[in-house]
Amino acid sequence: MNDKEEMVEMMGNNLAGKSILTLEELMKTDVIELVKLAIDMKKDPKKYQESLSGKILAMVFEKASTRTRMSFEAGIVQLGGDAIVMNTGDSQMGRGEPIKDTAKVMSSYVDGIMIRTFEDSKVEELAAEASVPVINGLTDDHHPCQVLADLMTIYEHYGKFEGLKLAYVGDGNNMAHSLMIGGAIVGMDVAVASPVGYQPKEEYVTIAQGLASESGAKIESLVEPKEAVKEADIVYTDVWASMGWEEENNKRLAVFGEHYQVNEELVSAAQADYKFLHCLPAHRGEEVTADIIDGTHSVVYQEAENRLHAQKALMLRVMGD
Repeated sequence: MNDKEEMVEMMGNNLAGKSILTLEELMKTDVIELVKLAIDMKKDPKKYQESLSGKILAMVFEKASTRTRMSFEAGIVQLGGDAIVMNTGDSQMGRGEPIKDTAKVMSSYVDGIMIRTFEDSKVEELAAEASVPVINGLTDDHHPCQVLADLMTIYEHYGKFEGLKLAYVGDGNNMAHSLMIGGAIVGMDVAVASPVGYQPKEEYVTIAQGLASESGAKIESLVEPKEAVKEADIVYTDVWASMGWEEENNKRLAVFGEHYQVNEELVSAAQADYKFLHCLPAHRGEEVTADIIDGTHSVVYQEAENRLHAQKALMLRVMGD
């Protein structure tokens, strides 16, 4: 048995064939083992270059993408497989074909499906009707693959999750939801600070706090950024107007203003050696100042690279034999 086989065997097969729609699909042991596998893949990619030989991933995009498109396509190729990329506007899905029909037909052609879309209900229906694993590449309420990469990045720097605090400042969007859930699963405190009316959905705060009761993490949905950032080990933000909300950009600029901007004044409340994360793309001068995202505390490019490795680990686990 080679090193790669030993790593996969150590993890077991509980994710084989399983769809990953939110991080709730994963247990703490799953997340930690995925992170460790991703780190090993990053260290020695040649060891895994035939792991998904002959496997095909369908990649379906309703939302524009840079990191998701490139990391998944490069990832499946680096594992010995191949990808078929479709934009919904160029397919029968864009002309109203029922998701049920699409799911059943695609399942007969490929070994896995990644979809990046708007409504979570679309991904849920696709997974319910497909006979191959479906991976959520991003929806309005969840971004599980990004947070797996975030957790990998945090683990690379700290070697643990317990005892750490992540502060997220900004829109209570899909990133806020997935960070709260992911942190709760692994036992990392997460404090989210958002303006009133833009806070995370209460159902996901409740879910995260329920998971935290088992892991010992503390999950908070706050309004005041300085309260969230106080003594944080990781400071995180995202754009104030996510895809689909661009028409609200001017309104959100007025609401969020400098009060929710990650800048030198705000991060002075964090730990002296804090790390700065951003899922990208970033709007310098809006949610974060250039001196923070381009400064010595920033690990955003390492974080972006880790999308590749975390997703390779996830694909291997759900699409592998």
